[in-house]
Amino acid sequence: MMRESVIYQEVLAEGEQRGEQRERALILRQLTRRVGELPQEMLDRIETLSLEQLENLGEALLDFQAMPTAVNYADLETWFGTLDVGVKIT
Repeated sequence: MMRESVIYQEVLAEGEQRGEQRERALILRQLTRRVGELPQEMLDRIETLSLEQLENLGEALLDFQAMPTAVNYADLETWFGTLDVGVKIT
């Protein structure tokens, strides 16, 4: 019985990790589509976001300005700035 519980917990943790990876990949695709290719520095920073921060970024990016002729990261920089001061984006 105890072994089944351990296996269940391992499978559950693996599933949660896969779900978070898929969500992170989706947010990255959406960001790229909205603002263009992201510099490695921003990609690295996004990789460090918690799941809650990642979900908040996913909602915030809907308000980001698309710049089809020029790369513009101002909205993303502003959003990252809110993390530094502890302001929650809603």
